Amino acid sequence: MSPPKIPALGYAILGLLMKPSSGYDLRKVFSSTSMKTYSGSPGAIYPALQRLEKQDLIRGTVEEGAGLRRRQIFRLTPKGLAELRAWITLPITREDLSSGLKTVMLRFALSEPAIGPDASLAILKSLETALQPHLRHLREQLQAMKAAPASARLALECGIRSYESLLDWARYAITTYEKEGKGGTS
Repeated sequence: MSPPKIPALGYAILGLLMKPSSGYDLRKVFSSTSMKTYSGSPGAIYPALQRLEKQDLIRGTVEEGAGLRRRQIFRLTPKGLAELRAWITLPITREDLSSGLKTVMLRFALSEPAIGPDASLAILKSLETALQPHLRHLREQLQAMKAAPASARLALECGIRSYESLLDWARYAITTYEKEGKGGTS
């Protein structure tokens, strides 16, 4: 039996728990930052924490708070950190590019704190490598659409330009890491 699949919200929580936090602390991060795209809802966060704890990826302990308040503080387990690191280091696939880049950017954002600059640089290089054939394929599709309505061609061109911009950014970010002397051993 294979282990249950962890959704992006679960990985976002694992990444945030590199710093031990309560469920309330996590809710504040999700509701007040760009992480809200994963969920700021207690109806999603607390069940996700329970699932991660059941999988032994995190552990919650009750600690004394201010006054009479007690809070449950969650921490990554060694298994949770290993799972987070394994997910971060997955190669970027065409599916990752087609299904939206939110998860790729989450992996990138968590890579340096979880593993180090080498992992960040590896993700950028994997992104660059995956984007090149993807862009070729999209350009071929555009060439084949000469008789298609203008709106269809323009919609595809928008996607192509977005991926071209992402490729430019990836190359810029790679250069930035290399200039700063970060991640030179990957």
